Amino acid sequence: MRAQVNKQMTALARLAGMRGFTSLEPIGAGLEFAVYRATDPAGTPVVLRCAHSRFDSNVNDPHVDTSALLVQEHAITTYLTRHGFPVARPLELVRGSPATEPDVLISEYVSDDGTRPDSAALGGLLARLHRLPAPGLRLIASEGRAVGELIPARLVRRWREITRLVKRWPPPPAVEQLRDTSANRTDNRLLHLDVRAANLRCVGGIVSAFLDWSNALIGDPLLELGRITEFARLPDNGLDLHAVRHGYTTAGGWWPDHDQSLLIYQLDAAVMLALVFLSESPDKIRARQVLRRVRQLYEECETDRLR
Repeated sequence: MRAQVNKQMTALARLAGMRGFTSLEPIGAGLEFAVYRATDPAGTPVVLRCAHSRFDSNVNDPHVDTSALLVQEHAITTYLTRHGFPVARPLELVRGSPATEPDVLISEYVSDDGTRPDSAALGGLLARLHRLPAPGLRLIASEGRAVGELIPARLVRRWREITRLVKRWPPPPAVEQLRDTSANRTDNRLLHLDVRAANLRCVGGIVSAFLDWSNALIGDPLLELGRITEFARLPDNGLDLHAVRHGYTTAGGWWPDHDQSLLIYQLDAAVMLALVFLSESPDKIRARQVLRRVRQLYEECETDRLR
């Protein structure tokens, strides 16, 4: 891993030298990408985002093309910048060579004072995002399917990964019931689907940028709300669900008290989180907690199905 980091730094140092950037330093890293800060010739801070490797695989997403994700990030943030939505404005997408140079997305640096997001204001921003017309983009997380087909297939695939890791795990929910329910939703909007403190830049609690659009989909806004509902159960994500919901509905968004599709979308989110804590970022305590939540949602889905 250290050799990979050193190789990455060497490549980025060459790129920085060609652009006249100085003070290159790492400022963060995730599952697939590392983020570096530098200063451009005008003295303005910029961010360089590049992948640890060209292709990646994990139990949630077995085929990840990181180059395609950077292209997507550039396209989405360009689109949202035009609409005045808070993102890190893209400056340049540098395409490298697979053998020697990484692809790099250069964006503006958005400051952050370490405060948690104001959840009500965040809810209002999400309602604003969901009012925008969907961009004409084919997004990576869709796996080439409409959301009505994607969610059932993805949920069952991930459920089987849990079965492989957890003894005496129940069979997956009925695929046809999942497909029929999610296919009924036709209100397609751009969804971020990874809204949590780690992906929000804030000053005084006000969100100044949504970062990391790797999980984005074009689909039903309830899918976003289902994911946020489950993310808010984890304190590290910095979300007050009641306040997010209040801000969302006050800004004109629709957030039902109970909806069969919303319940399935919550199950989709909980299954994803279970695999994160079972495999990607192992945490036995959180894995047990989320697995209990998956079973609870599973039982609620089954109860709905039998009504």
